[in-house]
Amino acid sequence: MRTAVVAGCRTPFTRSGTAFRDLNAIELGRIVVTEVLGRSGVPPKAVQELVFGTVVHNPKAPNIAREVGLATLPRTVPATTVSRACASANQAIADGSGLIARDYAHVVVAGGAESLSQIPVTVSDRLAKRLMAASKAKSVGQRLGAFRGLRPADLLPASPQIAEYSTGETMGEAAERMAKENGISRSAQDEWALRSHQLALQGAEDGRMAEEVVPVYVPPHYETIVERDNGIRKDTSLEALSKLPPAFDRKHGSVTAGNASPLTDGAAAVLLMSEEAVGTHGVQPLGWIRSFAFSAVDPAGQLLQGPAYAVPVALERAGITMREVGVMEMHEAFAAQVLSNLQALDSKAFARDELGRSEAVGHPDPDRINVMGGSIAVGHPFGATGARLTTTVLREMARRDETFGLVTVCAAGGLGFAMVLERA
Repeated sequence: MRTAVVAGCRTPFTRSGTAFRDLNAIELGRIVVTEVLGRSGVPPKAVQELVFGTVVHNPKAPNIAREVGLATLPRTVPATTVSRACASANQAIADGSGLIARDYAHVVVAGGAESLSQIPVTVSDRLAKRLMAASKAKSVGQRLGAFRGLRPADLLPASPQIAEYSTGETMGEAAERMAKENGISRSAQDEWALRSHQLALQGAEDGRMAEEVVPVYVPPHYETIVERDNGIRKDTSLEALSKLPPAFDRKHGSVTAGNASPLTDGAAAVLLMSEEAVGTHGVQPLGWIRSFAFSAVDPAGQLLQGPAYAVPVALERAGITMREVGVMEMHEAFAAQVLSNLQALDSKAFARDELGRSEAVGHPDPDRINVMGGSIAVGHPFGATGARLTTTVLREMARRDETFGLVTVCAAGGLGFAMVLERA
């Protein structure tokens, strides 16, 4: 049974610590789930499942999907939280599509949210053990005694870090290593970053981006309205980007804050329906999910190269070749990662040695890739980006009268994702 993508929307994406600093991921999620149903005209009572992704979980509400659902849907609607790093919303969409394919549900809301302004701050292991001991103490003296011997350093909070548990390497360090190993120059990275900002600015100013963005009235007074992404740089240039210092390899590096995606707050959602439900509710889909594929590589190797392995599988499952892809949305964690994956897809040697194929997979012309910029400019709320990419590619397919679109995402842990979408 085919899965239709009927509607999609997102909040503006804002740099962490700015416009949405006082909104948590649950509150952001509520906004997009309410809006996506409103745009579709499908009543909340028709929804049978909610699948929602996030990466940095709120310890007070570990099942974000249920909290979002309780505020937006009938309380009888089951809700599941999924987490596949930067591909979490893609996982939510894939899970929703699976429910529909099995005839377990006909109407599913899928998406994700992230608040990187509100990352839980942890304490040292020594302090955590003492706090646990103090909580079990039966007297004031025992409580105080539990902290005896602690050093000042033990009281310091642990700094949040986006690093691989298995290798200890940060994602930025991995991108830096990929740039060196794949011969991706600093100038090429800066040029891609500038392109991202310029195209995102065009999309914001000509109204295309506004079609998928829901304005947010910021509590508690609801006087401030956020209508656009605040990470898009109108004033940036190659000269400005070239002056930024390397962020991870201070001496020989090429990855900078300017050619990497920023920490971001935001949410995005799509409404998925079966063919039967599309007919019942009389809605016009944006498109259909034709296929998808996940991949995994050794995190100690090319950490962010997963899409190059997932794409050929998704294309095969869809029964098409890259030549038939009219629009492509590739998540931009780093310019180095985008250029490394495009290089691999276009390489006959990579196809032979890594994929066991005689010909390169290929990729669309650059003017068909990330046509309204990407995560470097727009931002990257980890749990939400996959739903943004899905909505963007479907809308651009309609504008360009293209039959097939492709979404790809790299993710921590050496994971990759690709999805083929077909225009309705």
